[in-house]
Amino acid sequence: MTLTGFRCLPLPLVQLSLSAVLKCGQSFRWTSYPISPVCDPSEPPAYEYRFCLRDRVVCLRQSSDTLFYRSVFPTGCIDPEQADAREEETLAWLKDYFQLDVDLLKLYDEWSERDPVFRNVRSRFPGIRILRQDPWENLVSFICSSNNNIARITKMVHALCKHYSPPLLSLEPPVPDSDGMAEDVSYYPFPPPSVLAAPEAATKLRSLGFGYRAGFIQRTAKMLVDGHGAATSSCIHSVTEAPEKWLVTLRDMSTPEAREQLLRFVGVGRKVADCVLLMSLDKRDVIPVDTHVHQIAAKHYGFRSLGSSKKVSMTPKLYDEINSKLGETWGKYAGWAHSVLFTADLKVFSSYGMPASPSTLIETTPSPTPTVTPASLPLSNKRPKRGVVIVGPVSDGEDTSLAERVKRRRMAFS
Repeated sequence: MTLTGFRCLPLPLVQLSLSAVLKCGQSFRWTSYPISPVCDPSEPPAYEYRFCLRDRVVCLRQSSDTLFYRSVFPTGCIDPEQADAREEETLAWLKDYFQLDVDLLKLYDEWSERDPVFRNVRSRFPGIRILRQDPWENLVSFICSSNNNIARITKMVHALCKHYSPPLLSLEPPVPDSDGMAEDVSYYPFPPPSVLAAPEAATKLRSLGFGYRAGFIQRTAKMLVDGHGAATSSCIHSVTEAPEKWLVTLRDMSTPEAREQLLRFVGVGRKVADCVLLMSLDKRDVIPVDTHVHQIAAKHYGFRSLGSSKKVSMTPKLYDEINSKLGETWGKYAGWAHSVLFTADLKVFSSYGMPASPSTLIETTPSPTPTVTPASLPLSNKRPKRGVVIVGPVSDGEDTSLAERVKRRRMAFS
């Protein structure tokens, strides 16, 4: 099978499932477009996924045995003779971002041998691997995630990019809507630390709906800029700043050393730090523990539930005990295994991997994909553009009462 304009990378779904990996709580900036109805339940849903890097937009599609990819650059930025070299750069980025050097099928076999709980879910949730994200974007995104839900986090991150980065390019959706229209969508890179370190950034972020997290982001950006310098070029969005380069060096530190550095930032507690360690700093054994992960530990691995009659709070000791238990269960890639169990336990994935019923075969958007306001809209209740789905982390129960939010804040160790 070939797709016009796309290059092919042989890759079975057991090694990478975009429909799960890009929606299971790791990255907030992927957009998803349905490109055809689901007609064959043996094939994955037909979607195109897009992600804006600093200099290009990467477009992905997937079949049962192939990953299709292409890059879109701003008009006039590359010579046609450079096209092959630039696509090789994209391929290198894909291999690094999805950590394709790791044999996921081998890990699934190992985890199944060690853990009967994992063995029971592996067939329904293949191809879930940890992304290797940019540490700066990952850090800011998870500061936003504290006491928050998927719709809000996703809109916040996209609003951040739209306000603080100029649009890189505009691109038509892969398929026109039912009226035959195809309105261009603008794509924005993630802004650098120097932009968010400005004193007025906190006020602006609050106006965009970030709440108390606005100050956390601005102060963290300022700490990075004060400690490691900012861009010297006037084109701040086209260079990698010194603070971003420094964050990458945390990959070479031990887990305790890297965690200690992250915990110095405003708005970063143990859970947020561990998310960054796992999802961008190569600490593959780290398991971020929130109340949801504790529920998994209580349900399957012998821990007392936070909701039991004997009150249990998420203390540092309990956090470490859960890490130790699950780490012993799954081994040196425990953080990766945790992501599979985390996804399998989410209500929004309750029908994932199940045979499709006749009524669902005509749907263009399967249930695991939450539809929220696209990045081109402000944080409001405006109706999203047709066919556009912003892909972000999934969590149970996006709407909660004030009392429930207060309760979670008291319990959360983040």
